[in-house]
Amino acid sequence: MTEVVYRFTVNGQPVELAVPGMRRLLDALREDLALTGTKEGCGEGECGACSVLVDGAVVDACLVPVCQVDGSDVRTVEGLATGPEALSPLQEAFLETGGAQCGICTPGMLMAARAFLDDGAEPTEDAIREAIAGNLCRCTGYTKIIDAIAMAARPA
Repeated sequence: MTEVVYRFTVNGQPVELAVPGMRRLLDALREDLALTGTKEGCGEGECGACSVLVDGAVVDACLVPVCQVDGSDVRTVEGLATGPEALSPLQEAFLETGGAQCGICTPGMLMAARAFLDDGAEPTEDAIREAIAGNLCRCTGYTKIIDAIAMAARPA
């Protein structure tokens, strides 16, 4: 396959990858950039485990070819932390409420929640449920995840 150079930012850092254009963003993140926080669940865009933000919008990285993010800003779960040893308030809320269990869905849930909180919508239970609707969890029953997002939405 022909490789092309694609340039975009990931978590605020410019990156340049020489890869086939149809390489999945998920594979580029995990294998080429060693950002393994983004998980592969189904590989078909059904579970949301691989959710990342591209120019602020939630996308399933398993469905997006690298050629579509050329020139874009990509944010992964690694980009949520406020420092090398400091979690974001959203991540802290997930820990405090028990919103993370097995960990497969957690990165995607965090990214969907981050986009929801960034939009500034009213953090009602229904609004939060709608915001994370594309992300499946088989462990928590969603209650703790919703509690975490509501907690993170409260002013500090």
